[in-house]
Amino acid sequence: MLDPHFDSHAAPGAYAYPLLIKQLLHTPLAQAAEQEIVYRGEVRHSYRTLAERIARLANGLDALGAKHGATVAMMDWDSHRYLDCYFAVPMMGAVLQSVNVRLSQDEILYTLNHAGAQILIVHTDFIPVIDAIRTRLETVRTFIWIDEQGSPVPEHGIPFAQEYEAMLAAAQPSREFPDFDENTRATTFYTTGTTGKPKGVYFSHRQLVLHTIAGMAALASPASGQRFHRGDVYMPITPMFHVHAWGMPYIATMLGVKQVYPGRYVPRNLVRLIEQEGVTFSHCVSTILHMLLSCPDAETVDLSRWKVVIGGGALTEGLARVALGRGIDVFSGYGMSESGPLLSLAQLPPDADTLDQDEQVRLRCTTGRAIPLVDLRIVNDEMREAPRDGRTSGEIVARAPWLTQGYLLNREASAQLWEGGALHTQDIGCVDAAGYLRITDRAKDVIKSGGEWVSSLEVESLISQLPGVAEVAVIGVSDEKWGERPLALVVKKPECDTPVTEESIQRYLLGIAETGRISRYAVPRDVRFIDEISKTSVGKIDKKTLRLRFKDNQAAGA
Repeated sequence: MLDPHFDSHAAPGAYAYPLLIKQLLHTPLAQAAEQEIVYRGEVRHSYRTLAERIARLANGLDALGAKHGATVAMMDWDSHRYLDCYFAVPMMGAVLQSVNVRLSQDEILYTLNHAGAQILIVHTDFIPVIDAIRTRLETVRTFIWIDEQGSPVPEHGIPFAQEYEAMLAAAQPSREFPDFDENTRATTFYTTGTTGKPKGVYFSHRQLVLHTIAGMAALASPASGQRFHRGDVYMPITPMFHVHAWGMPYIATMLGVKQVYPGRYVPRNLVRLIEQEGVTFSHCVSTILHMLLSCPDAETVDLSRWKVVIGGGALTEGLARVALGRGIDVFSGYGMSESGPLLSLAQLPPDADTLDQDEQVRLRCTTGRAIPLVDLRIVNDEMREAPRDGRTSGEIVARAPWLTQGYLLNREASAQLWEGGALHTQDIGCVDAAGYLRITDRAKDVIKSGGEWVSSLEVESLISQLPGVAEVAVIGVSDEKWGERPLALVVKKPECDTPVTEESIQRYLLGIAETGRISRYAVPRDVRFIDEISKTSVGKIDKKTLRLRFKDNQAAGA
């Protein structure tokens, strides 16, 4: 029953605070206006200047005809310019399309046309791509050029209307950004699946603000370690075109921390920035971390203050131990393009110092625990929830206030994504009583051998711990007797004191099978040593390509 003295009518002057991206700037501008934003160690400016650049960019785009609801596409490396766009474009009521620059020309063409991009901002490095497809662009009417100092400009026929920095310099440094509906679309980008054309996912202002708040709360919550706070120095090593760089630039900006943007990923430059700028927090896929740790320039650099979230694929125990050995506070994060992306983080519990090293490593390599406001469940084919016993597997489904509500202009795929009222991840996993989620495989990557399900991720994690293994991928190949058998694809470490062989891998895994951790069906009957493991456009292991490449590799029968 309502309190009779309670007045449910808001005061005439009460401000109905909309959850708009512009609101993320209030705290840093009030408390950290002189904090640094750094690009490649060459360009430096303050948050106060960031606010001016946001206004200048919006004014410049406005002068070029960008209206509320228009789509502005961005093709750039990780930069201060991208950070400008993360704010300015949505704040003026337009939609930011972050273009995956690692897609093929035809895929880039498709995404630009499908999204209806009207204005396209292009870094010099991508001029050849756009020049090759410009006559087939259906909606782009205005081109803006990013002139990167030191990058040669190729011959082209693109009718650029402005150069990015010149446009900002000519525009007014202030602008009144109006309020509008918080459910207005703010961003669009495209996720590539195993089949068909890229699918567009989209997020509103409200979704991105809630993702920022929940992500910030989750990262600030541990008693010690695996944290992100105002004393950190942030550098992304996940492309800013990919899922808002995991949403971290919004979190970093709201906290007012020093931000470092590295441009194109060159290992020695990344290591240099970590050392010179005092970087303490980053996120990347495991292949990038492996690449950095293998870089000769990193051998003498102190990495003991560096915290790294690994996502986009499993963090193997082998890589985790190598990173921890260098003093890196490494742990897993989980999400997907459709989830904006954060769903869970593998942070240690407050009593972690009482756990032995093996258990700490195991927890860091799980998929983690759901962050605030996220409902993660394991379900069977009838959407019935599985027990939280750490053993019973099923598909991971999610609910959270920032999940994409569908795929852009694709009703059929949208219906499949949200079948049964929860977002389907197509990841298979289990969850324990403490809430730690463990992904055992992608639905399409699970191997069924001799009637038993084999987790390729589990086998990969075990093989990764052998001293002579640099990288490993496990896929299923056809087998006449068993249906499928696992095939291990291994990249050897150069000049290792303990050379790895097919026999040593099999002997090692058979020993683990004797303990019951894996079944004997999980032991590959074939191991192939290769020079390089195929990666996707965002650095994940590309098992689709590997399966096609090795589909004729018949595993030996037992």
